[in-house]
Amino acid sequence: MLDARQINAAMSALIDGTFGCLDAAAETINARLGSSVSKGTLSKILSGQHQWPAVYIWALEDAAGRYPVSRLRGSGAPSEAARAGLRVLDAASAASREAGEAISAAVIAAQSGDASGQARALQEAREAAEAMALLVQSLEAQYDADEGQI
Repeated sequence: MLDARQINAAMSALIDGTFGCLDAAAETINARLGSSVSKGTLSKILSGQHQWPAVYIWALEDAAGRYPVSRLRGSGAPSEAARAGLRVLDAASAASREAGEAISAAVIAAQSGDASGQARALQEAREAAEAMALLVQSLEAQYDADEGQI
């Protein structure tokens, strides 16, 4: 069984070697999970004041494409199908967020008739369309990883 020192050492090396700093690691977690972890929280985890949430480990390992804690646990890197599933969840989260922003901006623009609001709504709609296209790509990749068995 792993102890906190082993996990902290592996995660510290992953953060230093891949992300370079706690700010970048925190932003990676936030982008992947839609959470609001800060570098201060990561610093407390690394100092032993808190334990690593598994989802933070998975998010950083997946983003880095390196799996030091998973390897220490003996499970190795996730399968391609598992990574494809995580990419689908990330893409679905982003598409949902972007669609919500686009709808909100469109409603505001329709009510105000303001040219700047309309331009913002159009930009938000474009971003939502791009996010949906990435979701389609992620779903296709998962389908391929599952050898056509969704």
